[in-house]
Amino acid sequence: MHEHGGGADRIDTSVAHPARRYNYWLGGKDNFEADRRSGDEIAARFPAVRTAAVENRRFLRRAVTFLARDAGIRQFLDIGTGIPTADNTHEVAQAVDSRSRVVYVDNDPIVLSHARALLTSSTDGATAYIDADLREPDKILEHPDLDRTLDLTEPVGLMLIAVLHFVRDSEEPYAIVRRLLDALPAGSYLAASNVTTDFMPPEFAAQARQFGVAGGPHGVMAFRSRDEFGRFFDGLELVEPGIQTVARWRPEDESGSRPSDADAAVYGAVGRKP
Repeated sequence: MHEHGGGADRIDTSVAHPARRYNYWLGGKDNFEADRRSGDEIAARFPAVRTAAVENRRFLRRAVTFLARDAGIRQFLDIGTGIPTADNTHEVAQAVDSRSRVVYVDNDPIVLSHARALLTSSTDGATAYIDADLREPDKILEHPDLDRTLDLTEPVGLMLIAVLHFVRDSEEPYAIVRRLLDALPAGSYLAASNVTTDFMPPEFAAQARQFGVAGGPHGVMAFRSRDEFGRFFDGLELVEPGIQTVARWRPEDESGSRPSDADAAVYGAVGRKP
């Protein structure tokens, strides 16, 4: 376990932050008034956003379970980690194999302040936390904690869950993902999710995209179509059932009825690097 510090002085509680807002939608307590206000304002425009957040988290659990149990992945690079909650990547993976090793990456100081909760590994596994941004792939790949924790000559599960939609197209998200995948060996996997307007009425979808581009107090939200999301998996072998809304990706172990595509308007997929 590594000690972390210096995050508290970077936390601005007067400005909403995506990780804390997501925590609010999931019913967590690690958020502030600005995050709750922003979350409520977005929910007023998109009433199903809380459902989408919950289903996205369930997708992460199912994707990690598939990678650890069915694909035999024992190493994970989870970028855009968010505030620790139930079923964190290392908990799900180490429940399958206690030797699983996970590196978490996030650039939010409040996530940094909770890093110890992400570093509670099993004794024969390992976890590490890197304070970095998805837009800095080389900083992540060259970080000594990554090198100490993962063996990049062996397959890795790259987790980009609910983080890609915070990267504008002008910031070259496809090139960033390609850089990360290029550093991983054959047999590695990408698991990713991204919000979409594909299931919204055209007028509402146009308003949502304009809302996302405008950013403002709620931040940028890059809604992507199925084809746009699919580009992240170019050159990969998609795992069945391919690109689906997160509620429809291998939901067999989820009890109860599934929300509609419109209510879980987040695409999710898992692909294997040949």
